[in-house]
Amino acid sequence: MIAEIGQIALILALLIAVAQSVLPMWGAYRSDARLMAFGDRAAVMQFALIAIAFAALTLVFVQSDFSVELVAVNSHTDKPLLYKISGVWGNHEGSMLLWVLILSIYGALVPKYGKSLPAGLKARALSVQP
Repeated sequence: MIAEIGQIALILALLIAVAQSVLPMWGAYRSDARLMAFGDRAAVMQFALIAIAFAALTLVFVQSDFSVELVAVNSHTDKPLLYKISGVWGNHEGSMLLWVLILSIYGALVPKYGKSLPAGLKARALSVQP
């Protein structure tokens, strides 16, 4: 069940990323403040969903849930906890998810610390970020 929650979170993050790529850029082109402001909310929501997915992946590694193929191939029940946790990003899929999580952290910080940026610039930056 935890793996499915992570997968659903990633699917929702993908849908939000598609919307974040189009709507703020269109809003900047048309000078629509509502569409430009969508980029702020989308970046934060995308970070939250990717963090949920990464936490779910970490949890299935810690619990040694071998119903997930990634865990079955890259983990073992006798591994110490530290190696199970580091095994989350010690494979191709986990490391890609970690990089996406780091990128989404920076994207989520733009609305918080980019208040002094012009709205069009911030919308365009958030639009090309996902």
